[in-house]
Amino acid sequence: MIELLLAIANISGGILLGLATLDKWDGESNFFNKIAGFLAPFQTAIGLGLIILAILEFWDGLLFNIASILGGILLLTHVFVKVPSIETGLRKLSDKLMPFKAIIGIGLIVIGIVQLF
Repeated sequence: MIELLLAIANISGGILLGLATLDKWDGESNFFNKIAGFLAPFQTAIGLGLIILAILEFWDGLLFNIASILGGILLLTHVFVKVPSIETGLRKLSDKLMPFKAIIGIGLIVIGIVQLF
């Protein structure tokens, strides 16, 4: 059950993170923009889900779960300012990951699809 939830969170988080690249591939249909518009209010929940579910399943797919945790950190960047004790460290990590946002997003989509099978 956790694997299925993690796969759904990976695909959802990947769409949110990789939207710029997916929009270029999409053309004029705006398919991914519509999905991202629906998922945007749940960005914090998806980010938390990615981190928590990846930690619960950490040793089952170590590389996949590390990518899920990194994607969760990128999705939770806007929340870090509300937690001053850990904000500086997580903000620095998030800033270092930001150039790879689209790559991590596309990777999460692929990981989520692989996890479904």
